[in-house]
Formats: sequence, structure tokens, C-alpha cells
Amino acid sequence: MSENRELTMDDYLAMLRRRLKVILIPTLIAPIAGFMISYAFSPKYTSQSTVLVEGQKVPDNYVMPVITADFTQRVQTLSQEVLSPSRLRPVIQSLAIVKPEEEAKLIAEIQQNMQVEPVITSMSAVASGGGLSGAKKKKPSVTDEPVPGFTVNYSDSNAIRAQKICNALTDLILTENLKERGEIAQSTTEFLGRQLEEAKRTVDDQDAKLAAFKKQYMGQLPTDVDNNMRMLISLNSQLDATTQTLGRAQQDKAYTESMLAQQMAAWKTSQSSTNPQTLEQGLTQLQAQLLQLQARYTDDHPDVIKTKADIAEIEKKLKAVKAAAAADATATDSSDKASASEPPEIRQLRLQVHQYQGVIEQATIDQKRLQSAIGVYQSRTAMSPGVEEQYKLLTRDNDNAQAFYKELLAKKSSSGLASKMESDQEGEQMHIVAAAGLPDAPSFPNRPILAAGGLGVGVVLGAFIAIILEFGDKSIRTEKDAAAIMDLPLLISVPWLGEEEDDAANGTARRRFWGRDDPAPPKDHEHVEV
Repeated sequence: MSENRELTMDDYLAMLRRRLKVILIPTLIAPIAGFMISYAFSPKYTSQSTVLVEGQKVPDNYVMPVITADFTQRVQTLSQEVLSPSRLRPVIQSLAIVKPEEEAKLIAEIQQNMQVEPVITSMSAVASGGGLSGAKKKKPSVTDEPVPGFTVNYSDSNAIRAQKICNALTDLILTENLKERGEIAQSTTEFLGRQLEEAKRTVDDQDAKLAAFKKQYMGQLPTDVDNNMRMLISLNSQLDATTQTLGRAQQDKAYTESMLAQQMAAWKTSQSSTNPQTLEQGLTQLQAQLLQLQARYTDDHPDVIKTKADIAEIEKKLKAVKAAAAADATATDSSDKASASEPPEIRQLRLQVHQYQGVIEQATIDQKRLQSAIGVYQSRTAMSPGVEEQYKLLTRDNDNAQAFYKELLAKKSSSGLASKMESDQEGEQMHIVAAAGLPDAPSFPNRPILAAGGLGVGVVLGAFIAIILEFGDKSIRTEKDAAAIMDLPLLISVPWLGEEEDDAANGTARRRFWGRDDPAPPKDHEHVEV
């Protein structure tokens, strides 16, 4: 084959005709060899059972399932649990299919030859969206599972034993699934119960802390800020009113005391002129003065006359006073007499002074009380930001504890319903749709598949050998080959006349080629091979 030019379809067909024998020989021999080799393998029989998974009968809106794991993952987990030696040994012993010393070997074979595969149907694929190919690519979820069931396959050299073991493994998977669902539901309920008790203790502790805080800072809580401000404004108003009342009472008392002092002075002055003792003292003084004047002057002296007239006046007043005192027989106590002898104006003024003093004392007490209350509310207002921060922290922790407790309570209630649903077998159930049958033909080796594989290998091998031979052949068969190799224009081409003439039918005939620069064509029976 020439590598110096571009090959056409005719060139490839010519190659195929030349190397057809090389391709056909391996193609015919390889399938026969593959079919014969299949007899060298020991046959294995595969038994299969189909399990249908039925969803829970109670809608998910009313009772949420306790098991939310992926279906495929749960099936694989169940298969791995079933393949454990502790689970397989009682099954093998109950079937009594091997001797006790061969149990370990059979367990290893079961672990190697058992397969669990999900069943994908066209209806489930349509429900999940995208047809069958989409269902295969889409990962199954809890709420939208493209698998209504699964198959259990087991391969064994003995068909009857394969059937028995497959049925036993299927029953074991269903039993383990029912047991596992019940245990998970029960353990979930118990776990939520413990968490609920702990959450209840947390809520009680938070309530106790909040109650103690409210008791300690009563009146200083954020809810009391507005009330404290209103009380502070009211107390300040009352303090201003009390201060004004105290000032007015003090002024009124001072004015009344001054009036009382004036009235007392006037009354005492008037009392001094009508008092018997005063009059007697004045009479004695005038009599002594009269004696002194008489010693100096005569009775006609003006001073003597005036003094005698004053003495006579005083004696007259003294007699009148004594007569009035004798007539007043009802007075028994000297103090009462003195008080009763005071005029009503003085007594009224004394009463007013006493009243003003009481008002002053009460106003002073009220002022101190209001100032103390104002100080308390001012301190509460000043401490409100710090108290509010602590109160917010306690309230937030209490709210979080309450919300967590309510959430756990709802989850425990839902878990209890799920546990009841599982115990009543109202949840997800697995049913055997098709039990494992007795295989009538071995699943391995598959002789038609081996023969078809041999056919494919033979075709590939023959084509490979033909390509190698073709690339190794450097013969010139056409004018195009000669022109491509010699890089000269052709003048004439003469067919080869010899014992290889019959090869023309196969496209292998040789030809003679002369170029323009050749000195002369060769003689008869001579040829040039390039």
C-alpha cells in the first residue's frame, strides 16, 4: 500500500478483497473457541425473588415516618446486616443443606454471590419525571422514590440450594426490616422522652431564675419604665405643691405671729391700767409723792392738787376693779382666768398660729417623704439600662427553652404515633411478590454470549492482522501508486503477462510503467518493479 497519496474508497475495497481470507479465518474460529471454552467453567444457577415495598397507609401529613433514610441505602444496609455471619449461621443450620464443618465456606460463598438490586419500573420513572433514563439517573429520595421494590439474587452451583438460600435470605431481609423499624421507632421515642425531660428541667430552671430576677428588681424591670417615669413626674408635681404649701404656711405663720405680738402688747397695756396690783402700786407711789410735795408745798400748789386728784382717780378704779373681781365667782383656775380674760381676737390669732404650725409640720413630713420616693424612682430609672440588659438575656433564654420544649413535645407526640403505627404494621411494609423459583438453566457460563464475544474478538483480530499486512506490503498496483512513488508523469502502462496474470481478479496484478525520462522500454519478458 502506498503511503504517498490519498486513498479512495476503491482503494479500501481493493484492500478488503485482498485481505478477506485473513479476516474471515479468525472470525470463524473465535466464536467456536469461545463456545468450547464455556464448557471449561463450572455452571452456576441463579435464583431470584422479588420484594414489593408498600408505603405507609397513614398519610404523611398526619403521621411522619420515623425512618427518613434513602430507600436504596436502607436496602443496602439491610443486605449487609443479613450477610453477617451471626445472621447467616442460624439460617444455614435451619436449612440443613451442608455439614457443620462446611458452614464457614458456605457463608463466604453467600457473602460473595448474593446481590440486592432495586426494581425500576416505567410507571415509577414517569412519576419521578423524565422517563426510565431519567429515573435511573435521578437519586431516589424519601418522598419520591423511583423504586417500588427490589430483587434478591443468589448464585450457586446447585439449583435447589440456590432456591432455598435465596428464599431464606429474602425472609431474613423482611424480618430484619420489620425488627429494625420497630427498634428505631422505639429508640426514637425513648430518646425524645429523655430529651423532653431535660428540656423540662431547663425550662423550670429558667422560670425560677426569671421569677427571682423579677422579685429582686421589682419596679426596675423594662415593663416598669413607663410607670416609673409617670410616678416620678407625679411625685415632682406633688413635691412642688408641698413646697409651695410649706412656704405659704411659714409666711402666714410669721404674719399671724406678728399680729399676735401686736395684739398682746396692746392687751397687756390695757390690762396694766386695770390691774389691782398695778393700781395699788401706783396708789402707793402717788401717796409717797404726795407726802414729799406736801412737805415742800402747801395744799394749794398745783402739783399737790394734781397728785391728790390722781390718787382719788386710782382709788376709784381700784374699788371698781375689786368689785368686778368679787362678782366673777365662776373662775376657779388662775390660768383659765387669765386665758378667759384674753380677748377673742388674741385667742383667734393663737389658734391660727397653731394651725399654721401643724400645716408646716405636715408639709415638712410630706416633703421629706416625697424627696425620698423621688430618690427611689430616680435610682430605678438610672438602673433600668443594666437591668433591662440582664432581663433581656434571661427572657431570651427562657423563650428559647420554651420553644425547644414545645418542639420536642411535638416531636415526641409524632414519634409516639409513628411507634404505634409501626407496632400496628400500618407503616411501610415489604411483601414478597415473587418467591425464588428453581432455575432451569445455568446463569453462568452464558454460551451464546461467549460465542458472540468470540465473534467480536475474531472480527477485531482479523481486521488487525489485515491492517498490519496491508501496511507492510510495498507493491505498486495502480498508475496512481507509480506516479506517487516516482513523482513522474506516466507515458504508458502495460499489463503483466505471466504466471501471475490470474491475480488481476484480486487486484494484485503487476503492470509495467515507463516514464518520459526513461531511455527505452525494456525488452520482452523484462519488467521493472518499483
